[in-house]
Amino acid sequence: MPSYSLAKIPGSHSSGAAIKSRGAMVLGTKEKKFEELRDECLNSGALFEDADFPAEAESVFYSDAAAGERFVWKRPWEFVNDPQFIVDGATRTDIEQGELGDCWLLAAIASLTLSPKLLERVVPEGQSFGDDYAGIFHFKFWQHGEWTDVVVDDRLPTYKDRLVFLHSADGHEFWSALLEKAYAKLHGSYEALKGGSTSEAMEDFTGGVVEMYDTKEVPENFPQLMKKALERGSMLGCSIDVTSSAESEARTTTGLVKGHAYSITGFDEVEVRGHKIQLVRVRNPWGQVEWNGAWSDGGPEWKQVSAKERTRLQHQQKDDGEFWMSYRDFIANFHKVEVCNLTPDALDDDTPGNWTVSTHEGRWLNGCTAGGCRNFPETFWTNPQFRLKLEEEDDDPDAKGQKGCSFIVSVLQKNRRHQRKLGAQIYTIGFAIYQLQQQGGHLPKDFFLYNASKARSKQFINLREVSQRFCLPPGNYVIVPSTFEPKQEAEFVVRLYAEKKNGSNEMDNSISADIPPEPVVPKQPETEEDKQIKNAFKVLAGDDMEISSLELQRILNKIVMKHPSLKTKGFSIETCRGIVALLDKDGSGKLGYEEFKYLWFKIKKWVDIYKEFDTDRSGTMASYEMRSAVEAAGFKLTTMLHELVAMRYADENLEINFDGYVACLTRLESMFRIFAAFDKKGTGMINLGLNEWLQLTLYS
Repeated sequence: MPSYSLAKIPGSHSSGAAIKSRGAMVLGTKEKKFEELRDECLNSGALFEDADFPAEAESVFYSDAAAGERFVWKRPWEFVNDPQFIVDGATRTDIEQGELGDCWLLAAIASLTLSPKLLERVVPEGQSFGDDYAGIFHFKFWQHGEWTDVVVDDRLPTYKDRLVFLHSADGHEFWSALLEKAYAKLHGSYEALKGGSTSEAMEDFTGGVVEMYDTKEVPENFPQLMKKALERGSMLGCSIDVTSSAESEARTTTGLVKGHAYSITGFDEVEVRGHKIQLVRVRNPWGQVEWNGAWSDGGPEWKQVSAKERTRLQHQQKDDGEFWMSYRDFIANFHKVEVCNLTPDALDDDTPGNWTVSTHEGRWLNGCTAGGCRNFPETFWTNPQFRLKLEEEDDDPDAKGQKGCSFIVSVLQKNRRHQRKLGAQIYTIGFAIYQLQQQGGHLPKDFFLYNASKARSKQFINLREVSQRFCLPPGNYVIVPSTFEPKQEAEFVVRLYAEKKNGSNEMDNSISADIPPEPVVPKQPETEEDKQIKNAFKVLAGDDMEISSLELQRILNKIVMKHPSLKTKGFSIETCRGIVALLDKDGSGKLGYEEFKYLWFKIKKWVDIYKEFDTDRSGTMASYEMRSAVEAAGFKLTTMLHELVAMRYADENLEINFDGYVACLTRLESMFRIFAAFDKKGTGMINLGLNEWLQLTLYS
């Protein structure tokens, strides 16, 4: 850490003197807004203490609480004379890294300071250590489609009266340290911020989407792209790859640091001897350690530039972590560049290059929608699918003179960093894009066996987000996001950015059922098995020719015994009660022969479907195969409903036996029939009173 002196709080500090006499108000922040919490503290004369992120060792290091015991949590006025929230505006010099390996976060914060509009949303105005000070501050972060307000108290980890983590250069400005604390609270602890990609924090500060560039493969117009991105308020970061953990944060002979996150804070040109030199301004979040090559702070190249130009470029010989270098040297030394494109709501109205964005949430569920990548053809098709309709071509052709529809696809894993303490890891993810020739529902396995993708992510990678820019002809496409390996569960967000209008939706966004209004058995020749079943019914039914749920259970179990290829433990009484409820027209709790005859017709049909989709002939059906079986039986469901089917009817091995399969189809048909009976006008909406609702759910 850089060395600087920190003074004890003197008695003459006006706000500090008043503060020291206050008590503490311990409050949770989940239900109350910042203004309400602050007012409570001001009215009571007590300082705020955050019960949801306590000043305890576990809030620092969840894996080794003892390591956090050496730190003392203090409020700024307890170890600094006249602390300030922001002095002369928030600048990138307010950001110096402490003992936490979160340079990726700090690089993003430095970029954030370049845009007052963006900074104001993340760091709301009206906060200070002045008259309305109550030991409470708040910050706003974008989280998976919405802005979240995070409230914290101002107790910070210190060691020998110095901040342990992020701090300002002079030690008296605290907005950046409190911002880091709020971000740590968002993810559960300071330790959760160890290691990451600058793009992750950039997105959380803007709600934008990040494009990753390998400097060895950047397009010819990359300098123009960088300049345009900075002009329109985008945030940029860069880094140098490492080949082993031993190289992490190793300094090169040129003064650059490997495996370290830098922010790009400027792009400009200077003229030297009639030639224009492109320059890139880069900042090291350490607040020191700089590039020592051409165009560095003390480089002789600056002698060829006028004093006016040096002032315009804010060139100064100071070891503050920020430096200029030529674009050529930048490309030669850095390996990765991250560009965070902003959503329209993060831009000023007059900022060029606004994007349109559409967002869709989904999840990979083991046994249903966690199909893995294309290497697993048996399950790849079960992944969630999202339709994309490209309608308008770009105004300008690409570098090859060809027109198309430009767009960016982003797939982002949710909550993985916050769940680290529970053992969660960031999965390796990616996506593929296929062209559709006609409209339809969820694409089946055969489609992917016989159709190649039109585009895809360059690689599957273990980052929170994978994104890439494409240009395709107008038409209908489907995007399939997936983890690399199947059976990996996670929630995700798909975002589509385009410079022109486009349409998108989830493939499974409609619900329907192909069932007749009334249970009717088609006329067909009676088989020998039909005759045997009819005789069995007569024996059990007796004179009234009706059977109860228990008698139905006996008949059905006799039927499945004749089909050894169907693996089942026998029909449960609950399943049989559900079947009776479906077909019991008069509410007697029993089935007559005509009702049973319809049931037998349905079961024969369902047996054929079950065998068709029991692809490995195991006698059971893999839960992911249930989607196809349900559709073959005439039911069209959303992905969420298919997930509910898998969770409700699959066993611990994610298999569905025959009686569970029949129970599911019976339940579906019953629910569709009940809904249709109430929806007499076919509006797709019904109104039920509590009594009606209870009657239907208790007996169905």
